[in-house]
Amino acid sequence: MTGFKYTGYSHSTQFCSELGASGSPTEKLSPIINNYPLGVFFCVFGLYIIQVADTAIALKIIGFLIIVHGIGTWIAGYFPMDADPYTKNPSFSCKVHSWAGMFMMLSLLIAPLVSLSSSHFTIGFRLFSANLSNCNNLFHLHFKKSLPTKK
Repeated sequence: MTGFKYTGYSHSTQFCSELGASGSPTEKLSPIINNYPLGVFFCVFGLYIIQVADTAIALKIIGFLIIVHGIGTWIAGYFPMDADPYTKNPSFSCKVHSWAGMFMMLSLLIAPLVSLSSSHFTIGFRLFSANLSNCNNLFHLHFKKSLPTKK
């Protein structure tokens, strides 16, 4: 939704964090309708998974990782990235935003791997998790190649 309020924004060529970046036309709106509600959903869902009776340890770990993702979503919304995502000297806010993003990414990379190691899940679910992890890794490799190279 915020992409429509940001004239010239492209979902295919720009980071979603640019919607809430310092100085962007949607800097204040983006975290209110994106980061904060999503963070709540992730945290509530993670808490639910943890508190289900007789939950396997793998599910508790996955629930915790989902909560980490939710908290990272809040932090990334509260601390906007710099207007230039490739700046050589990022601000404190941009550094916090980037670290939050790293924890968000890691939490959702690790969660499917936890399910692979648990007999609590069906083989179908474990295969789905393996494919999800592979797709995620391929996306990140492709994304890394698409970034501008340093001169």
